[in-house]
Amino acid sequence: MLLQLEVAVTHLTGRRRQTLVSLTGVVLGVAFFLAVSSLMRGSEKDFIKRLVDNSPHITVSDDYRHPRTQPAELRWTNAAVHISNVKPQTETRGIRGYRERLAFVESLPGLRVAPILLGSAVLTFAGREQGVTLSGIVPKVMKTISTLPEKMIKGSIDALEANPNGIIIGTGLAEKFNLTLGRNLSVVAASGGSRAMKVVGIFRTGNAAYDENQTFTLLKRAQVLFDRSNRANRLLIQLDDPYAAREVARQIEAVVGYKATSWVEASEDILSVLIVRNIIMYSVVAAILIVASFGIYNTLSTIVLEKTHDIAILKSIGFHARDIRLIFLSEGVIIGMIGSVFGMALGAGLMQLLSIVQIKPPGVSEKVFLPIWWGPEQFALATAFAMASCILAAYLPARRAGSVHPVEILRGAA
Repeated sequence: MLLQLEVAVTHLTGRRRQTLVSLTGVVLGVAFFLAVSSLMRGSEKDFIKRLVDNSPHITVSDDYRHPRTQPAELRWTNAAVHISNVKPQTETRGIRGYRERLAFVESLPGLRVAPILLGSAVLTFAGREQGVTLSGIVPKVMKTISTLPEKMIKGSIDALEANPNGIIIGTGLAEKFNLTLGRNLSVVAASGGSRAMKVVGIFRTGNAAYDENQTFTLLKRAQVLFDRSNRANRLLIQLDDPYAAREVARQIEAVVGYKATSWVEASEDILSVLIVRNIIMYSVVAAILIVASFGIYNTLSTIVLEKTHDIAILKSIGFHARDIRLIFLSEGVIIGMIGSVFGMALGAGLMQLLSIVQIKPPGVSEKVFLPIWWGPEQFALATAFAMASCILAAYLPARRAGSVHPVEILRGAA
């Protein structure tokens, strides 16, 4: 093995210019693979983090995943007469016995949960009207599952406890109605209930639609406005491990009966787009290494043509075809290993350079850094791609070298 390796090194050092060109291709391929993949994966993880952090990991709503079976169908499962178009019984919407179901969810490890009563209302101030979404919350519980406290620019959600008739609005609504802290306005619920309420807090999330249409008040006040005493129609859940949301949602739904939607299920279309984007990204960066492998193929093919006589001599003194193939495969491995090492060093430098670049997206007042992912998996993946492309590029010349017939070559030379 040492002899084959020594011959391989001699071949590469004997054609330094071609070897250097092949090596440079692998180095640049690995470096750009790391730079592009770290940027793409970083942006993906940053997007998912924002998606996960700004929305509940699991939402239990007052809906059923499948239509409820009618009592008549339960009583007579194989009846001769089928009753269709049965109108469901009119009832107050909401999660029945939500406190018992809330207690069950709270007993599960690794999560935090808050009850919400969400409904539509019309906000009236100074002759202007605006349809909004009004959410009844429990402030001290809401702070454990929401980033709303961090988004407050005036007042706080704790002010709702001190003022039962308080309301929190977004900056978009405040600017549209010229509202400030302490101003009174009228809120009319879809059920017909109305109440004069005081602005005790203003938040800003950066989402224009949310800041203009979302409002918050006490859960008890919302229950009175919507005429849904002792009801909540949402249970918002945050997990210590967001990626366990699908399994936990399935477990909760099986017990409470109501539909539990994980953030993964709610964002399947977005996540599928990210998967397609990753496939495109890895295809492009892998193509760079494939192009670099052609340089290796060209170098080794040239060596095989030039060293045909030497290969014949090696075979005549006892080298087997597999030994000859091993020599040229070793040359591909050597180029791949050296190129991977220098490529990772150059790639890490490019990643560090990209991490200090600041950009200002349209509509954003503050500059942000490019998100770079430093996961060890991508270094291993870049090395694996580089080694695979180098070995594949060396395989055909190695196979050709192993098939050389020494008698014919030496007889022709004589």
